Amino acid sequence: MENRAKHLVFLGCGLLCAAALALAVASAPSAAEGPQDGQPVPATSASTASAQNFPVASGARLAGDDKQTRFILDLDRKIEFRAFPLAAPYRVVVDIPQVNFQLAAGTGSAARGLVKAFRYGLVMPGGSRIVFDMTGPVKIANSYVLDAANDQPPRLVLDFEQVDRTSFVQSLAPESRPELKPAISDSTTATIPAVTTAALPPVAASDPRPLIVIDPGHGGIDNGTQSGDQTEKNLVLGFGLALRDRIEKSGKYRVVMTRSDDTFIPLNDRVKIARSQSAALFVSIHADALPRREGDAQGATIYTVSDKASDAEAERLAEAENKADAIAGVNLTDEPTEVADILIDLAQRETKTFSNRFARLLMDEMKSTVRMHKHPLKSAGFRVLKAPDVPSVLVEIGYVSNKGDLEHLVSENWRNKAVGSMVQAIDTFFAKRLATAGPAK
Repeated sequence: MENRAKHLVFLGCGLLCAAALALAVASAPSAAEGPQDGQPVPATSASTASAQNFPVASGARLAGDDKQTRFILDLDRKIEFRAFPLAAPYRVVVDIPQVNFQLAAGTGSAARGLVKAFRYGLVMPGGSRIVFDMTGPVKIANSYVLDAANDQPPRLVLDFEQVDRTSFVQSLAPESRPELKPAISDSTTATIPAVTTAALPPVAASDPRPLIVIDPGHGGIDNGTQSGDQTEKNLVLGFGLALRDRIEKSGKYRVVMTRSDDTFIPLNDRVKIARSQSAALFVSIHADALPRREGDAQGATIYTVSDKASDAEAERLAEAENKADAIAGVNLTDEPTEVADILIDLAQRETKTFSNRFARLLMDEMKSTVRMHKHPLKSAGFRVLKAPDVPSVLVEIGYVSNKGDLEHLVSENWRNKAVGSMVQAIDTFFAKRLATAGPAK
């Protein structure tokens, strides 16, 4: 009874959190999903049938040196924006309305002056973001939007200046982190809402079927790993959608996706979605890559959470995945600590047992249909797996850095086989769990 009471308390907290988040998102301007980086993306459930006419970014460039560096973004119309710096690591984040980025391949990858690189993409329906990786502490000396003039299109201009560490820290008063006062021109009248968290689907309390949360990794501004024109975020989204369709077709389960389009979702929000929905299983989908200096690796790997990594590769991967929020410029100091606190206070033995059990079942099913890593079961401290009351696994379906794996990852035939084996493991997991659960208390 004590465990049951604890579960109800935490469920209640999760529902209150979900309601607050949904209200926050509802107050923001709604927008349909549009094409990003020149590629069409699926519409969200809040999208309208007709595509919206988003602003187009046609070019981006850097100029200057290691004292002063200018960024210029060519647009087809003036936009509003909000810009602020962050530390650890040093970055500058620019939030803008949803933009159709039609930039040349490789834009942002080359260093210039104070900027090591920059990336761009969708972070939420209606909002895009540009994140600059800086060589050190900087200030935004000037920021404005120019009107079209002299055969030049409207342009967003940012001027970065080098400052010392002391000046930088002094400029970040505690009450102003990370959302500094918007640096916008007098001609603009408003800024876009701060990017907070993902909208959570409603809880279907009357449906007794187990709920499974599928979590395609990365998304939006965070591409994940990449090989040529193939990005991890697109590969795992396609796999996740196929897995959802196959699970729903069986009629045995309810399914919620943490993302069903090219949107960035912070790591803690992915955990919140599972907890607020009282999920019975959380499956995160990724596709790893190894740096060339670390050699080659191939095959699928299944991870469960652990305070101590099972090996160096698992530790490296967890560290890389746990930095996803930093890639999108999210302020990690303001992340809620409820998950960490609960992990300390709550006995997780049952949840970990179920996670490990499902991981073994999944390995047994997948090894008969797809190539597995030489050490297919591993563990590490993945933030996205730290829901204390939801059995969770992270599946690296292959290595985009391995030629053979990449061929499989883009193959519909391979994906169908892998999805089929995962669904079989899910069926076996719930059949055994329901058989041993006994009557509800």
